[in-house]
Amino acid sequence: MQVLMITGLTKALSNYARKLLYTEDGIPTWVRPEARRLMEEEIPLDEEPPVKADAVVAQDGSGQYKTIAEALNFVPKDNSPFVIYIKEGIYKEQVMITKKMPYITFLGDGQNLTIISGSLSFGVGRIKTFLSATVIIEGEHFTAKSIGIENTAGPEGRQAVAMRVSADYAVFYECKFDGYQDTLYVHSQRQFYRDCTITGTIDFVFGDAKCLLQNSVLVVRKPKRGQTCVVTAQGRSDRRESTGLVLQNCHITGDADFMALKPAKKVYLGRPWKRFSRTIMLMSALDDIVHPDGWLKWKGDFALKTLYYAEYSSAGLGANDSVRVKWPGVKNITAEEAQLYTGGRFLGGDSWIPQTQVPYIANL
Repeated sequence: MQVLMITGLTKALSNYARKLLYTEDGIPTWVRPEARRLMEEEIPLDEEPPVKADAVVAQDGSGQYKTIAEALNFVPKDNSPFVIYIKEGIYKEQVMITKKMPYITFLGDGQNLTIISGSLSFGVGRIKTFLSATVIIEGEHFTAKSIGIENTAGPEGRQAVAMRVSADYAVFYECKFDGYQDTLYVHSQRQFYRDCTITGTIDFVFGDAKCLLQNSVLVVRKPKRGQTCVVTAQGRSDRRESTGLVLQNCHITGDADFMALKPAKKVYLGRPWKRFSRTIMLMSALDDIVHPDGWLKWKGDFALKTLYYAEYSSAGLGANDSVRVKWPGVKNITAEEAQLYTGGRFLGGDSWIPQTQVPYIANL
């Protein structure tokens, strides 16, 4: 597999290494043994998967289907698990996993090799943000490994989603999401992302899910002239909601084009899309591209007294929390407070994430 190498990432995160938790015995009722083995093994590009998938998609005709949409037509109606192996290639199609398709697994050849590509956007065609996603996930217990998903509309496309997830118990491992504005729409329900890469410019992780990004890299791209780059825009609209966005052991950096901008631009960690917006940064590495203020206003004083933005043990040149904005809800929290936003506590992840055999940190 190709790996995105970010200079200094290992050093910045070295103090935060934690033991990974794996399921060691017992096969969950919803994950068949062959599906689990597929997720644990890397598949050489010139070989068939070591065990039989339910469907194989290949553009070169070596599989059962040439498009992902074709394979989804054969998902069983009895809600049994269904594994789709998608071989290397760029698949230009909009893919939708409906609510009637639970327990689907996508397996690719690598986040830079198996790519699902689309270009729908609000800027071109006036497509609503909710419907612009290249991949839409609504069926619960969806899992993906080693897949790339992109929206190629570019900065001119304005809101242009690569993936929208509105499904409970969704897990993504070693996946990549490429876009500009509104790349990853974590719309609702419980979601877990591990060792993933998300690229974008404005609000490129946004929504109102109960979502944890763990050991992932968020890469800021060169924006359209005059635009300000913001990583997150969490959309919690009611104080009673248990939702929020947590970044744990993550790294915020810029790509080569962004870093080459003259004068240099700064990026903000987030801004409040809705009144009770909640975003927590746990033990993450922040490059010097992060603005000292940390957080950006949405419009005027909207949500400044009701949002909750917290950092715990940030590292890197962009991690100076002493100069963050002084809004009431901006906090530098303790370890005890941070524990409330870990995978085990915040997501209740111990009961469903280890079953997927995806690496998982339950605590700090």
